[in-house]
Amino acid sequence: MELRQIEYFIEAARREHITQAAEALHVAQSAISRQITLLEDELGVSLFSRKGRNIKLTAMGKIFQEHAERGLLEFEKAQQKIKEHLNPEVGLIRLGISTSLSVHTLPIVLQNFHRLHPGIDFQLHQGTVPYLIHLIEQGNIDLAFASPVPKNHEIVGSTILYTEEMVLLLPKSHRLAGREPVSLSKLKGERFITFRSKLSLQGLFRNACQQAGFEPNIVFEGEDMDTIKGLVASGFGIALMPENAVAYNLPSDVVTVPLDSPKVARAVGIIKPRERDLAPSEQLFSGFVDEFYDRLYRFGQ
Repeated sequence: MELRQIEYFIEAARREHITQAAEALHVAQSAISRQITLLEDELGVSLFSRKGRNIKLTAMGKIFQEHAERGLLEFEKAQQKIKEHLNPEVGLIRLGISTSLSVHTLPIVLQNFHRLHPGIDFQLHQGTVPYLIHLIEQGNIDLAFASPVPKNHEIVGSTILYTEEMVLLLPKSHRLAGREPVSLSKLKGERFITFRSKLSLQGLFRNACQQAGFEPNIVFEGEDMDTIKGLVASGFGIALMPENAVAYNLPSDVVTVPLDSPKVARAVGIIKPRERDLAPSEQLFSGFVDEFYDRLYRFGQ
């Protein structure tokens, strides 16, 4: 079994068309057909059912595709890691960002890091923390900014970068807009706009309401920060949002008010794989991030 056969098979499987696969790989159709035939002979099964120029994966073909793509990805990552070890100033860092995490300083981090290390590029992915952990486990991303920060996790290690408080978003016309700080217990009966239930911020919000002695009336659940801000501005309801998220794009008709009791805050950190050492480029970035946020929150934003 040769690497070339695997590459030809994967391209043909993705496109389910020999001609299109040949054009994508810049080789003759006969070359792809020949290598796939040799691969099938070696495996002893048919990987495709053929109808003219069109092909379709068989059940065995689908199984082989899943493992072949994973194996090819690992081979490509190995090549990349070797290049990075030969030259740590060259590489690609696949970086995750958890949904609802407003890392307003992230563009500054990436810009400053790239200025110091121009040969290192980034590929960004976004999703929930469990999804990002899954991507790290599968080897599809290298590091991730996350909140909540998992503790004592078997797959990832974590470092807390900073904590941020939740603040209250009110329309300017609201009865409590001119007061600060506000106790959450005074908001019983309000219409709340919050993040969807699968995001940790709603759990944080519900726990705070429970401490304040009431069950919140949630009239909208979402995941887009600007949508929530816009709904508050329209008077549809009020919201709790991380303080960093209100540092930008805040409508003129919305005011922020700190919470008095209970204080609601969340940790923001970076997660890394436990099962492998970071590549040199990833180590550079991880160290840079730790130092950046240490300076930022030690001397004030």
